Amino acid sequence: MGNFFKLLLASCLGTFLALGVLVLVGVISVSRLAAAFDDDSVNLEANTVLVLKPGTVPELRDNVQQAAFSFQDKHIYGLHDMTRAMALAADDDDIKGIYLDVDDARLAPASATTLRHAVERFRESGKFVVSHALNYGQGGYYIASAADGVYLNPTGSVDVRGFGATLPFFKDALDKLGVNINVFYAGDFKSAGEPFFRNGISDSNRLQTRIFLEDLWRIYTEEVGASRDISPAEINALAENFTVRSDSAALAARLVDGLLYKDQVLDNIRERLGLGADDDINTVAFEDYAKKLKPENARSDDKIAVVYAEGNIVDSDDQPGTISGEAYARLLREIREDEEVKAIVLRINSGGGSAMASENIWREIQLARDQGISVVTSMGDVAASGGYYMAVASDSIFALSNTITGSIGVIGIVPNFSPLMNDRLGVHFDTVNTGRFSSAFSAVIPFTAQEKSIIQEQIVDIYNHFISRVATGRNLPTATVARLAKGRVYTGEDALALGLVDRLGDLDDAIDAAARMANLERGKARISEYPKVATALEQILEEVSGTDSDERRIKLLAPLLKREFGSDWTQVDRIQRLLRCTGPQMLMLETLDVR
Repeated sequence: MGNFFKLLLASCLGTFLALGVLVLVGVISVSRLAAAFDDDSVNLEANTVLVLKPGTVPELRDNVQQAAFSFQDKHIYGLHDMTRAMALAADDDDIKGIYLDVDDARLAPASATTLRHAVERFRESGKFVVSHALNYGQGGYYIASAADGVYLNPTGSVDVRGFGATLPFFKDALDKLGVNINVFYAGDFKSAGEPFFRNGISDSNRLQTRIFLEDLWRIYTEEVGASRDISPAEINALAENFTVRSDSAALAARLVDGLLYKDQVLDNIRERLGLGADDDINTVAFEDYAKKLKPENARSDDKIAVVYAEGNIVDSDDQPGTISGEAYARLLREIREDEEVKAIVLRINSGGGSAMASENIWREIQLARDQGISVVTSMGDVAASGGYYMAVASDSIFALSNTITGSIGVIGIVPNFSPLMNDRLGVHFDTVNTGRFSSAFSAVIPFTAQEKSIIQEQIVDIYNHFISRVATGRNLPTATVARLAKGRVYTGEDALALGLVDRLGDLDDAIDAAARMANLERGKARISEYPKVATALEQILEEVSGTDSDERRIKLLAPLLKREFGSDWTQVDRIQRLLRCTGPQMLMLETLDVR
């Protein structure tokens, strides 16, 4: 009966999507026709305020899987679009300040740092930044604290509690279902498989998680404290006692400059602009202002290719927000064969994934260097495990102080359903073989000790290969890398001290370094971004017109489910990522959603 309803739903949904293709074709055609008559110009009046409302922000424009039926042909702007827009606005005589709304901000620590530093640089131009929120989450407040006016809505709150990580564990649930998950790993700190064979965090994982969380919190308190003239010790006391539970407590703790309703904040902005009480404020939304952004030095013959590698590393599933080994290897090959490309900047924001895909991408980066093309890596929120594997092929590695990196280790996750089949369902399997291993590694027959030993040996071989890649790429003794590896993760600061990265800096710093290595002037080299990502409607059209499968439908509906699950989506996504793993993985699953 369950299969009947599943097939019925699939059939109905498939029919609906097929009919939707015709509608989408028409909508896209009309939007393209309209775009032909739209030069994307933005006409600003004097004394304009740029309105910035960061939410969940990808690294690269539109590089995120879109929900079905959104029917929007608008760009989803990336993190670096925001920073570039603020830099442009700082020199724009018509822009006098920024109004910052962080109520919906959902950025991990390094992305929040990137945006925060852009706010600080904008203020250096002498212009103002005013922030207002109904409630400040920790991540949103971290960005807002860099503003020169931080205001909280009356009855609102500022969340200051410190950083924590909550991880799910499924061992007992799997035991009740009759499913065995065989987890093979190399590296005592390689914890991605722990949810399948433990009911709690291991001592080694607890240790490394506590260390990097404490480092991230220290960086947070130091930067917020410097902006608000509050000592880190005071912020720690506020967090330890959860003191800031009301708007008045936030004001007393000097976390905000005032308790104002939005109309009062607008009055404050009028005063800054020298306007009268009844005068209108000229505003421009970031999404509109971003249309002024143009490719940097677009007519130059010398090109720096900026390649964004964002999301889980997979073998061949080329979806926005993922790193397909097949697609990225092909992309890097095309880039290195482009005679105009003099340098490559690889922007990594990934916790890793497929070992094979990571190796194939590593190979293309190495080939680019062999051709004399300078390659620099810039790390975002996380560049760990397979993400770090790719990075070590480059000439130089930049990270932010609160980037998460390292996790030099390997895991293999192999499910076995024999208890479910034999004990729960009464289904039994028998074999006839021509060789001892002809039916080995089956999902319905228990593994023998020798089969487990063979898989573990393969995992260790890949692990040793990983260590060798790091030792060669970072010019470190193999013994040193072996000591630093073990699947352990580090902050960017610690990675710098240990020789795993070269410098602390953001994407612009990495591009500057790549230009110098290639003997180019940054102001004259053309900056080209890759991969080229389709808009929401184009992505949906590609999906619904492609292979009809349950997996494709799940991808279409995933963004809608993410919206419904809200903050709990992190746990659901973690389970999905594990279940999709095939082959040995260089994967780190811990994620931080600082709010």
